[in-house]
Amino acid sequence: MQARLIRHEVLPFLLAMAALVAAALICDALLHVLHAVWVGRYLGIAGTLLILVSFGYSMRKRKLISTGQPSQWLRWHERLAWLGSLLVLVHAGIHFNAILGWLAVVAMLVNVGSGLTGKFLLGRARRRLDATRERLSGQGVSDKELEDRMYWDSLTFDAVRHWRALHFPITLAFSVLALGHVAAIFLFWPWK
Repeated sequence: MQARLIRHEVLPFLLAMAALVAAALICDALLHVLHAVWVGRYLGIAGTLLILVSFGYSMRKRKLISTGQPSQWLRWHERLAWLGSLLVLVHAGIHFNAILGWLAVVAMLVNVGSGLTGKFLLGRARRRLDATRERLSGQGVSDKELEDRMYWDSLTFDAVRHWRALHFPITLAFSVLALGHVAAIFLFWPWK
């Protein structure tokens, strides 16, 4: 059971985070080899725009957008946020120029980690709840008894679904730091 948990839940999470960091390192190294480090400066803009577009999922979930299926919006949210985070990481590179920018990068990584954690926890809780329901129904348990026996499982699932209450403030912290970074760039940019 423990090995299955690690293989199906922990390992995909770690691989997703490692893939993000590895892809950023490879892209940054490639820019250095091609003597195109200057491109990284503009990847921050593209990455930020992709992350902003990924918020379409939140707007769809809150019915501010009525087109499309929420599940499709969620898949786009995951992909665009991952790709945007990759571009922002390449933008940050291995250069330590500004503390505010690095705080925003750390907050972004925590945000990505929070999102992946919620994705895997929610998926695991949903699968467990469905498997228990199916197993008990297969045993001929009545609807009333099924409801009683699944009370704690469904309560746990509901608690995990509220993980977003933790993800939102992390996203907000990242947004504030990123906006502060952008504002600092505009303030201290040599416009002449």
